[in-house]
Amino acid sequence: MPPEITRIESVEFGYELPDVGYAPNGFSIVYEPGTTTERKLFALRVETDAGITGEYIGGNSPAAAQLNMVADYLVGKNPLDREQHWSALKRALRKYDWMGMGPIDIALWDFAGKYRDAPVHELLGTYRRSFPSYASTYQGDRNGGLDSPEAYADFAEDCLEMGYQGFKIHDWGGDWTDAEESAETVREVGRRVGDEMDLMIDPACNPVTFADALKIGKACDEMDYLWYEDPYRDGGISQHGHRKLREQLETPLLQTEHVRGLEPHTDFIAADATDFVRADPEYDGGITGAMKIARVAEGFGLDVEYHAPGPAQRHCLAATRNSNYYEVALVHPDCPNTQPPVYADDYSDMLDTVDENGHVQVPEGPGLGVEYDWGEIYEREIGRRTYE
Repeated sequence: MPPEITRIESVEFGYELPDVGYAPNGFSIVYEPGTTTERKLFALRVETDAGITGEYIGGNSPAAAQLNMVADYLVGKNPLDREQHWSALKRALRKYDWMGMGPIDIALWDFAGKYRDAPVHELLGTYRRSFPSYASTYQGDRNGGLDSPEAYADFAEDCLEMGYQGFKIHDWGGDWTDAEESAETVREVGRRVGDEMDLMIDPACNPVTFADALKIGKACDEMDYLWYEDPYRDGGISQHGHRKLREQLETPLLQTEHVRGLEPHTDFIAADATDFVRADPEYDGGITGAMKIARVAEGFGLDVEYHAPGPAQRHCLAATRNSNYYEVALVHPDCPNTQPPVYADDYSDMLDTVDENGHVQVPEGPGLGVEYDWGEIYEREIGRRTYE
């Protein structure tokens, strides 16, 4: 008899980020000494009659709300029928952003790996087990941290010394946005480490105008940056706007972090609106959805770069030829990475996770290959929903 899902549990929990506050825009987290910010995530367990549980920790409130719409459908189903479930959930959530598909699909892949006694990357088809990383910074602050072009360049030199092969700037946002200061940061980091590291910038859609985006992009051209990501206030979704920006710049664009699903990614590529393609197993329909995007990019002759760190991202990257870097985010010289304290083993996505060559490795245990500390998660519990 095939296995069957018997129960799904979603637990919201919180954890503190010391010396972290919010930028004037009210949304971007930044270094702020003496301030503590609570971050909230969700822990997901998919229990089965095989005595094996698929697990994943991540997600956000919109994803949890969408899970609430579809979890009952999954109870009683075969957890190995991922493609069938992916298609059904995609149709069920068609009026929304499909964010709820990601965590549940990743948990189903974790189950499948445990059920087959193999790491997820082997089920996908392994291409490599180790890959280079880039340090991806917090957004800039005015609090004595990443508060000047020189501070970013100093931190880039520190990351280079640690072994990182790439460095990505998240510059200032909201009321702190100044295109000229951002352009000078691009130049200063380029002057300091541009001959030894691949450099990227992600203004996170903060620059207000197309002209601001051009000004920063021209500085990237001067310093030979590897890519330029989410350049201005269009929200990262305008195919026409990014195609026009590409016509004015030499630096490749990296887009599609903010479009959801396979078809919008494909349309963005076909419209010549990006050079590198962004995918995220949590945002883009799980490991199933992220790998579909990777294969579409490969078919167009483009590289896919996975967004954010995490076990699911590592398994996707291990099974993808056309990808260059693993993102270690968010990092800062004076405060910790934003990743949750939920691992009972030695898995880490903190700044010091890279080896002397700037590489990280894919977990080799069954499923996602990580051990979650459920005692810690339940101790931090804020709320819980079960489906059975």
